Amino acid sequence: MGEFRQVVKDITKNVESVVLDKPHVIRAALAAFLAGGHVLLEDVPGVAKTMLVRALAITSGCSFTRIQCTPDLLPTDVSGVSIYNQKTQEFEFRKGPIFSQVVVADEINRATPRTQSALLEAMAEAQVTVDGHTYKLEPPFAVYATQNPVEHEGTFPLPEAQLDRFMMRLSVGYPNIVAEAEMLERTRTSHPVDAIRAVTDGQTIMRMQASIREIFVHEKVRDYILRLVNRTRDSTHLALGASPRASMMLFRAAQSYAAVQGRGYVIPDDIKALAHPVLEHRLILNPESRLRRVTSASVLRDILKEVAVPAGESNWRQA
Repeated sequence: MGEFRQVVKDITKNVESVVLDKPHVIRAALAAFLAGGHVLLEDVPGVAKTMLVRALAITSGCSFTRIQCTPDLLPTDVSGVSIYNQKTQEFEFRKGPIFSQVVVADEINRATPRTQSALLEAMAEAQVTVDGHTYKLEPPFAVYATQNPVEHEGTFPLPEAQLDRFMMRLSVGYPNIVAEAEMLERTRTSHPVDAIRAVTDGQTIMRMQASIREIFVHEKVRDYILRLVNRTRDSTHLALGASPRASMMLFRAAQSYAAVQGRGYVIPDDIKALAHPVLEHRLILNPESRLRRVTSASVLRDILKEVAVPAGESNWRQA
């Protein structure tokens, strides 16, 4: 874990120099990246959602592209297109912006469902199929999509199947007044993101992703994950609870989050910290609860209170 901790420390330090007063969001976004997951950043404009991902990509030494989603964006604008070369008299495939290691899909809900679906194969299989040919994407591959939860005119809400592909949904939020004052000073002559440099590379990130699978999860902690997920399926407020994929995502995210915190084992507090980012966007309210203004967040808060946290273990390390 020595090298792992140092790389995490260096990455976090770099990103925190760009995105101020958001250590918990940075840790969660990094944990999702190291767990091989995708992230939906849902917040109002101007709170550094895209800048967070750009800083993470630069400092990780990974290639980065940004797709600005609009209603006229075509699937080929994302995946690429085959162009006829008159010299060779053959079709040549020109790769689209999805062929990058870290991809930001800005305002993803402004793209049409057809274009949104172009991202689905890439997110699920790390590959793109165009004109009958399948092209593998370079690992480590992660999609960070952003959307504005306030403005809905001219948008196309993500279907449940695509929402379920995101490991986490995060909200950055406004900085406090002290951090915002420091931000004004730091950006007075140039932007801090222009000064950060890579502290690692894609190969190291891939080794870190592989090592995360070795993080120990006690059987009582694993049972806690299963009880939380199963409780969402029994809730009278929900038409649809969390899927088995949600259990796997929470398990893997907890392993990564523990490693980012510098531990080789998962504790129940890791599960509690990740329950909302991992599970909340997967819960579908029934019509009656929606009319009563019940929210997925409030339902999940109640479930976390109802489900007993495993106790009696002074040490969650592997015996």
